[in-house]
Parts: sequence; C-alpha cells; structure tokens
Amino acid sequence: MKANVGGIDRILRIVVGLALIAWAILGGPVWAWIGVVPLATGLIKFCPVYPLLGMNTCPMDK
Repeated sequence: MKANVGGIDRILRIVVGLALIAWAILGGPVWAWIGVVPLATGLIKFCPVYPLLGMNTCPMDK
C-alpha cells in the first residue's frame, strides 16, 4: 500500500475521526462510531477509496 493521504487531508481525517469517536463515547448516536474509519485512514496514510477515484493527496507520490 502506497501512501495516498497526506497533509491537511490527514490532519482533518484524524481530528474528525477522534471527534466522532468522542461523541459516540459520550452518548452520541451509534453511527458516530464511523469515526474509526477516518481515524484509521489518517493514521495509516492510505484510503482504499482514493485509487478507485484516481485521487492522491500525498505530495510524495504525485
């Protein structure tokens, strides 16, 4: 897996993921656990949907 998530995209994924997970823990709706997905993709720097869409936000691999 080549990194395809970089920079601001990565930071936003981590922040949004953590916020959704915190909301779920604090009594938010069950669907807020979807925050695990952006958090994981931000941490591993790979989004499996990006290759399907022909996207890449990682400056090293452009």
